[in-house]
Amino acid sequence: MEKHVSVKDIEEAALSILPKSARDYYKSGATDEQTLAENRLAFQRLRIRPKSLVGVSHCDLRTKVLGYDVSMPVGISPTAMQRMAHPEGELANARAAQAENTIFTLSTIATSSIEEVAEAAPDAIKWFQLYIYNDREVTKNLVVRAEKAGFKAIALTVDTPLFGIRRADVRNKFTLPPHLRFANFEGVLSTKIRSTEGGSGLNKYVENLFDKSLTWDDVKWLKSITTLPIIAKGILRGDDALKAVQAGCSGILVSNHGARQLDGVPSTIEALPEIVEAVRNYNVEVYLDGGVTTGTDVYKALALGAKMVFVGRPALWGLTVGGQAGVQRMLNIFRTELEYTFQIAGTPTIADITRDMVRHESTYSKL
Repeated sequence: MEKHVSVKDIEEAALSILPKSARDYYKSGATDEQTLAENRLAFQRLRIRPKSLVGVSHCDLRTKVLGYDVSMPVGISPTAMQRMAHPEGELANARAAQAENTIFTLSTIATSSIEEVAEAAPDAIKWFQLYIYNDREVTKNLVVRAEKAGFKAIALTVDTPLFGIRRADVRNKFTLPPHLRFANFEGVLSTKIRSTEGGSGLNKYVENLFDKSLTWDDVKWLKSITTLPIIAKGILRGDDALKAVQAGCSGILVSNHGARQLDGVPSTIEALPEIVEAVRNYNVEVYLDGGVTTGTDVYKALALGAKMVFVGRPALWGLTVGGQAGVQRMLNIFRTELEYTFQIAGTPTIADITRDMVRHESTYSKL
């Protein structure tokens, strides 16, 4: 694994190993995949403006997220069905986050259960990503279990009345391999994904299960059944960020679901400044995921106001190539790249990274 010196190296190695159906599921975006490309390209249009001779004899990546100390502002986003990537799946991923002292987020539709993950990584800072099902008892049960198992926050996905059209999954008639199950459920909810009459089995799975009638009032219902902080995951507009705060959310995760929901939406780094500005006067943390593959990407997000940056696919690629060690390798590549960026840019701590450290390329083209 030492030969992998970038996240891109790990990605290429993983894509060469994964079976076609799993590979296409993990890497694809919605319809024409314009936003999938933009998530990465938009970072390249931002320029870092380094400061010289400021004295960088120390470098500190540490930060606090919802009151918890993390070793760097890079955590792991929720991704579904991780045992397709590695036999230990979510367990290995959570252990990697624990070893590197950062945040691991478990998907509702995971192939390892809330309790298995809690047992595998008892000291990790764990968040639980939640979909609200039509059956509120099913939903409540998940939340109660996550709280009991020591998870520290609920990341409520707000951009998914249904899953987007991912053409590769339709073509592949994507289903979960028969030896795997949705481990947070019993009975038909755990195995329904294993078959499809046509199209994507995942889209068929959620068709009658996810509650499409959700409104911000349902966040208040969620707050009534848990003491955990709630993070609104999937916000791309300032006015929605305000509604999330007013409904009682403690965090906003600027996300377009890995560009897997609706093609043609903004990249997350484009959407970030509007959202940071909208909630500027509130006690709420703003995070970002989507298209992050380098330490400089993370740095640019911090400069534009993100408190923490999360990576989903890079964790899957690390998992594929080396289980827990592969995910740790991925996290340490980010750590090293961030340390270099902090020092060369002349900002030895997160507090030093101000908005003026980054400019859009268009401001230079006017010269």
